[in-house]
Amino acid sequence: MELEQVAALPAGGEMRLRATAEEATPVRPAAAPAAARSQATRAALLTGPILPTLLKLALPTVTVLVAQTAVNIAEAYYVGFLGTGALAGAALVFPIFMLMTMMSNGGLGSGVASAVARAVGAGRRNDADALLFHAVVLAIVFGGLFTLGATLGGPLLYRTLGGSGDALAAAITYSNYLFAGAVPVWIVNLQAAALRGSGNVKVPALVTLVGAIVTIPVSPVLIFGLGPFPRLGIGGAGIAFGLYYTAAMLFLLRYMASGRSGLTFRVVRLRAALFADMLKVGIPTAVNAVLTNLNVILITGAVGLFGTSALAGYGISSRLDYIMIPLLFGISTATLTMVGVNMGAGQTARARRIGWISGGVGLLFTGTIGVAVAVFPTAWLHLFSHDAEVVREGTTYLRIVAPAYSALGFGFVTSFAAQGTGRAMGPLAASLARILIAAGGGWIAVTSFGAGMTGLACLVTASLVAYAAVCTMIMLSRRIWRPEPH
Repeated sequence: MELEQVAALPAGGEMRLRATAEEATPVRPAAAPAAARSQATRAALLTGPILPTLLKLALPTVTVLVAQTAVNIAEAYYVGFLGTGALAGAALVFPIFMLMTMMSNGGLGSGVASAVARAVGAGRRNDADALLFHAVVLAIVFGGLFTLGATLGGPLLYRTLGGSGDALAAAITYSNYLFAGAVPVWIVNLQAAALRGSGNVKVPALVTLVGAIVTIPVSPVLIFGLGPFPRLGIGGAGIAFGLYYTAAMLFLLRYMASGRSGLTFRVVRLRAALFADMLKVGIPTAVNAVLTNLNVILITGAVGLFGTSALAGYGISSRLDYIMIPLLFGISTATLTMVGVNMGAGQTARARRIGWISGGVGLLFTGTIGVAVAVFPTAWLHLFSHDAEVVREGTTYLRIVAPAYSALGFGFVTSFAAQGTGRAMGPLAASLARILIAAGGGWIAVTSFGAGMTGLACLVTASLVAYAAVCTMIMLSRRIWRPEPH
């Protein structure tokens, strides 16, 4: 018999239903309050009002992303004092770092969060706990691959991206130190994803906030030197990053092992079924992250054919995506958790309703921003440039694309709802449709038919509409919203 909702039991019935054949292991006294909190969280996810619960779960994650953004901005500011070569070197490494972050947080991290949420919802406490150790194994494998890849392939990659001289030397130094800490990064991000999947969003947020408070002042000490600390240059930025994630990893692992999180980390026998449960969502979602980055790169290349002013105008306009997507990620991870827990508990109708409501929140959020920017594009563009040609190109792009940001918001959030069901191929198909229309169609339109910024912007808009359309089909599909056998 699976774990029942404690909140729904009649008086005196809790002890009778709580013990199961799978959950016969006694709860340590120190972990008893955490177990009670875990039950209360589960009950809220299964029975609480959808919109308030969604916003309560999303807010700490949004705070985390704001803090991480602050750290990235501060680090770029510090590195700028080392000269143009160092700044260019950091810029060469940044896309690879962002790819790792997206794959660990939103790629395999989504797979971990989905598997944990569905296990918690179904009352499979032993499986939920075991997933923590399996996630660490995945983190070691994928983190090790990034470390190895950056060490062996970094010089060639950064040279291919245009690095040379001081910029290439700075990129290699920064990359070696930064990716030396790839395994701790993956462990922290996957353990944080497991916590979010169980409904515990406050601890990952607190760890990140403390890390930001410490890293922002520590980084310049290691970069420029102070007292007994030598000047390490751009390597100091990578070391500061690694120190933070190593400390965060040790804290999270100890916290998880204590059972205070509601989940308990321990070494268990590896099971192929648990790896498969995480990877069936994690792998397609990680590929999705690669496609998202590739889409931006290819569109940027197409715009580059129009000249420097058009490239600058597009670059300024597309920065809106990098502001909205992290905020959407906060809503989306909360959606994934709520959908996953309800799917695990067999409450498929409520899970689908959560998906629709969350998608509506994403649509309203990005749609409001999109309409405002389409009507007043210079309010955004003038923050970065007053060059008439740059502003003209940016205005053309925003007036066509910005109204479709509502489609981006709806599609992005509902794709995470689908991941919460344990089925991620639909969202991958949506991203493929988007890149084929925007990047593929854009290149053909520009190179073969002489389309300008207006034509390219129309194709980007069409790609966002197609993305939302595929995600709408996912929401309407009965196959997606059926309970999984256990």
